[in-house]
Amino acid sequence: MPEHTLKRFDEELERLSATISEMGGLTESQLAQALRALRERDTEVAEKVIVEDPRVDALDEAVQEQTVRLLALRQPMAVDLRVILSSIKIAAALERIADYAKNTAKRSIVLSQTTAPASAIAGIDRLGRLVRAALKDVLDAFAHGDVAKARDVWERDEEIDQVYTGLFRELLTYMMEDPRTITGCTHLMFMAKNIERAGDHVTNIAELVSFRSTGHGFEEDRPKGSAAMYATTGTETGPTP
Repeated sequence: MPEHTLKRFDEELERLSATISEMGGLTESQLAQALRALRERDTEVAEKVIVEDPRVDALDEAVQEQTVRLLALRQPMAVDLRVILSSIKIAAALERIADYAKNTAKRSIVLSQTTAPASAIAGIDRLGRLVRAALKDVLDAFAHGDVAKARDVWERDEEIDQVYTGLFRELLTYMMEDPRTITGCTHLMFMAKNIERAGDHVTNIAELVSFRSTGHGFEEDRPKGSAAMYATTGTETGPTP
């Protein structure tokens, strides 16, 4: 391949990574604002999260268009092919995380009109902060090709699952002890599940960061923190939005 063609190809790969980084930054902001809307019961902030969601979708479409063009015109091999294929999956994961942030914002609007225990809201906020911190770190790992940092994010998912499991049980206890909290706690359950699933997508991105550099993810079996709930209750970890 001529030198000028190689240079153009490298520039296109850099542009693809820049698009994903922009998408990641916006997704992180969406999650942060959704948590703020819940924490402060601020419906205006929640509405802004909802309105901004199409921007994330547009960046996802841009990634798809760029990857299709690179695959069709450049016919990449080896590392370059891994970079392109992983880019599609990372963008899809970010799009889902942004969707979960939007869903959380929608429910916070409804929640602002109902009764919910302050400690449970604080628990949701704590779970969200863990996921947001993991998202920030995995985006840094992506930007610098830092596999070690990506592995750290991957390992931290167990803590997120454990916090989610404890929060789910806490919400059930509130509903059993005080029926007046059932509506609010049900919304909080959906929020908790949305945030926990966002954490799963962050973990997927961590594996993709490894795949880009090494050709494989993290192959060791790591117990999920929520596995204990299945073992003790035999039920799902929470309602599906």
